[in-house]
Amino acid sequence: MKFALLLLVAGSLLAGCGTNEGANQPASGNAAGNAAEAPAKEHDLAGKRIALVMQFNTGTFSAQYVSGVKSQVEKLGGQLQVFASDNDLSKMSSNLDAAVNQKFDGILLDHGTAQALEPGVKKAVDAKIPVVSFDSDLKVPGVTVLEQGDQKMAELTLGKLAEDIGGKGNIVKIWVAGFAPMERRQLAYKAFMDAHPDIKEIAAFGTVSNNTALDIQSQMEAILKQYPKKGDISAVWASYDEFAKGAARAIQAAGRDEIKIYGIDLSDEDLKMIQDSKNPWVASAAVDPADIGRIQVRYLYQKLHGDTTDDKVVLEPVFVSRDQLPAEPVTTDQLSQHVKGWGGSEQGYTDWLKELEN
Repeated sequence: MKFALLLLVAGSLLAGCGTNEGANQPASGNAAGNAAEAPAKEHDLAGKRIALVMQFNTGTFSAQYVSGVKSQVEKLGGQLQVFASDNDLSKMSSNLDAAVNQKFDGILLDHGTAQALEPGVKKAVDAKIPVVSFDSDLKVPGVTVLEQGDQKMAELTLGKLAEDIGGKGNIVKIWVAGFAPMERRQLAYKAFMDAHPDIKEIAAFGTVSNNTALDIQSQMEAILKQYPKKGDISAVWASYDEFAKGAARAIQAAGRDEIKIYGIDLSDEDLKMIQDSKNPWVASAAVDPADIGRIQVRYLYQKLHGDTTDDKVVLEPVFVSRDQLPAEPVTTDQLSQHVKGWGGSEQGYTDWLKELEN
């Protein structure tokens, strides 16, 4: 009897150890539905090591995006490590492999292409490491991809451009191929140009580098010399905020105050430029970059919890123009007081996630 009792106690202890060990692992397969209904326990998700693998991290938009990721990870008790790739897709692929090999609990991706990332993402999925990507063209089962509603952002800014120039005139497009969000914005641009035959594109250029705004400034200066007379250029459409910054500096330096810029994306630095009545940048469409980071983390933690998440999540953009803003300077943190729909998004939240936050 004593021997049998000892075996019973030992078996109970071993079963208990097994349960605790399993609780620290992300659920997968058919267990996902049951896990989604169960309340989250702080010890289940505390201390998770999260990797953020970025294609590039230059400019204030990226800085605010990273800040949003970091703040949300910390609220959920995790630890964040950022892998910067300096706009080098080979390096980004290597950084992704490193995150998988180092057995991070979850991986966030910022931009990148399917060609560069898909092999590493599949390794992560095989290793049961959840992945959530932002602005990539990935289509891997089980991976959630966030995008900003790029076509709508382009439509909002191009519509304002057309209105302001009276539906006719010469415009400059600043855009570059090879980025999933840029390709989506180009679809809206093409439809816009087809619908507005009196608006002519007289120049198109763009580049992404370690100093994008400065490179764009130089290129815009060359365009202004090519079209030196007032009236030669009615407006500039910039498909990325670093493009708008560079173009604005070139236009201001040349004294061409008749040319207005309509951009995409918005950071504190961008907002300051739009508020400046002497700056040519007058409007932009964007999702709060810090919100993007926070929402991306929430979906990753849903996966860590075992919840089922959508393959694609579209974030709702907001249009911001100079005439909506007050005379006194405001930051993106204060922008919601003046522009409806900006910041403070609840997207990606669940009741248990809110309870889990520190």
